[in-house]
Amino acid sequence: MVQLSFIWLALVVFVAIFADLLAPYSYTEQSLLSRLKPPVFAGGDATHLLGTDNLGRDVLSRLLYGTRMSVIIALAGSLIGATVGTVIGIVAAHFRGWVEEAIMTLVDLQAAMPFLIIVLAILAFFGNSIELFILIVGLHGWETYARVTRGLVLQANSQSYAFAIRTLGIPPVQIYLRHILPNILSILIVQVTLNFPDLILLETSLSFLGLGIQPPQTSLGLALGDGRTYLASAWWVGVPAGVVIFLTTLSISLAGDWLRDRLDPTLNNAHN
Repeated sequence: MVQLSFIWLALVVFVAIFADLLAPYSYTEQSLLSRLKPPVFAGGDATHLLGTDNLGRDVLSRLLYGTRMSVIIALAGSLIGATVGTVIGIVAAHFRGWVEEAIMTLVDLQAAMPFLIIVLAILAFFGNSIELFILIVGLHGWETYARVTRGLVLQANSQSYAFAIRTLGIPPVQIYLRHILPNILSILIVQVTLNFPDLILLETSLSFLGLGIQPPQTSLGLALGDGRTYLASAWWVGVPAGVVIFLTTLSISLAGDWLRDRLDPTLNNAHN
């Protein structure tokens, strides 16, 4: 199962990179004379392998470009959340005292507040754009990285190697960047793989509700939202996007569990 997950993820990455070459049509190209054509395996013709939507746009092309957009958003959001959370976690573990208490209080507030309310407030105040949407997605889950990083850094600071390095008079920034961060990086990578499916589902949910990616751009969530009206009469408009979302999130979850079993030293010690 894990091997199949990695194969599927490799296919998703390949599609995200080469969507321009793989798509038979532009994802914005419309033909009202060809609207709601069924896929080839349901009686349609080979000109549109997965059929067309209500505006005559090729479903396969929109699926390929939508996969690229969703992957880019989730990847960028993961990098933003991981970077912000890691830095904040290191700051909390280094300064301790009231700085740590203030940061952990902010972490608890972020974890307790429904994220959808935050999204609605930001979008209502600043409007919607692709850059802002990626930033919003990146804010989701930073508190998890902060909490994990703080615990790992506190544990690393108690180790003898960290004490020996500090006695040499090396600046704290260099200690964290060159010695502590490389030692905890494997666990943070595992956390990224565990958080990545949540970001894909977040983008899907927001775009489905009309709060995320806006036409004429496309994403898996937007494609799924476009197809909800036609589930009974033209299921192929939205179902392919739903299948890709399901398989991608499942594959990333399985791959993340596999990486955790091999990179997390605490689990390795427990197995031994």
